[in-house]
Amino acid sequence: MIEPLHDNFKVVPLTRELYDYLVRQSEPPTPVQRRLEAQTCALGAVAGMRVPHEQATLLTLLARLVEAQKIVEVGTFTGCSTLALATGLRPGGTVVTCDLSEEWTGIARTAWKEAGVEDRIDLRIGPALETVAALPLRNDLDLVFLDADKPHYCQYWDLLVPRLRPGGLLIADNVLQQGQVHLPHATGNVRAVREFNAHVRADPRVESVMLPVADGLTIARKRSDPA
Repeated sequence: MIEPLHDNFKVVPLTRELYDYLVRQSEPPTPVQRRLEAQTCALGAVAGMRVPHEQATLLTLLARLVEAQKIVEVGTFTGCSTLALATGLRPGGTVVTCDLSEEWTGIARTAWKEAGVEDRIDLRIGPALETVAALPLRNDLDLVFLDADKPHYCQYWDLLVPRLRPGGLLIADNVLQQGQVHLPHATGNVRAVREFNAHVRADPRVESVMLPVADGLTIARKRSDPA
C-alpha cells in the first residue's frame, strides 16, 4: 500500500496481475520477439539488461511517431530493443547500434535475420564512446536510445545531443535504478544515473519527461531553439 502524499497523489501499485494485464494491452510480441526473449532469459542474471515487451513496443511507437530514418542505439545486448527500433523505421532507414560483446550480439544477429530487418541494422563492435564520437556531426539523427554503461551516460549525452535534429528524441533507460536514484548518498551506477538525471534537467537544449516504465525511462525532445 502506497501512502498518498496529498489528496491528488496518483500512483497505482503494480502487482504481477496488473502488470500482466498491462502487457496484454500492448501490441502482442511477434514469434521472433518471443523466441528472442526466451533466449535472452536463458542467459541467467544478465537477462535483466533486456528491455521488457511493453518498453520495446513503446520504442517502436516512438520511432514511428518521429518518422525515424536515422537511429543510434548505445547498448545492444541481445538486440531486443534494436529489433523494436528497426521495426519502427521508415523505409530505407538505419539503426546504428553499439556494443562490445560478440557473444550477445550473435544472438541478436540471428533474431534480426529471422525478423527480416537485418539490412536495416548497422552493428558496430567496440567502445561505444569511440563509436559515437566518430559519428558525423550533422544534426540529422531522428532518435537515440541510450542503454549502456551508466558512468558514461553524461558523456554519451553530450556527444549525441548535438547530433540530434531539432524535434528528435533522446531516450535514456534505467533512470530510476530500481527505485534507488533519489537517495542523496548513492554510489556506483546509482550515483552516476542521479548525476545524469540532473544533467538532463539542466540542459536548455531539450524538454524532457521521466516515466516509470520498467526501470525508468527519460524521453527528451531537442528544441528548435534553446529555451
